[in-house]
Amino acid sequence: MKLSVYELASIIEAPVISEKATIGAEKNRQFVFKVKKSANKIEIKDAVEAMFNVEVDSVNVLNVKGKEKRFGRSVYHKSDWKKAYVKLKPGHDIEFSAV
Repeated sequence: MKLSVYELASIIEAPVISEKATIGAEKNRQFVFKVKKSANKIEIKDAVEAMFNVEVDSVNVLNVKGKEKRFGRSVYHKSDWKKAYVKLKPGHDIEFSAV
């Protein structure tokens, strides 16, 4: 089932900018994105290729469990979310400062 461009654009929620993600981008052309919890690898691959006009080599996905936080005596839970590691084919790159 093919998704429309609008549906693909809603799959990727945000890039994850961290020290580990930056090192992966510099060394391995591997970028990290926060994605919808219902998204699968094929949808993530199609979304990245459509949004950034690059070719994707592989996609690894993991579910991040929300942490328990405290504010005074009240305890609350951060929501769970899904993270996708997207590796690009040689010769392709994503510049977040230009996008």
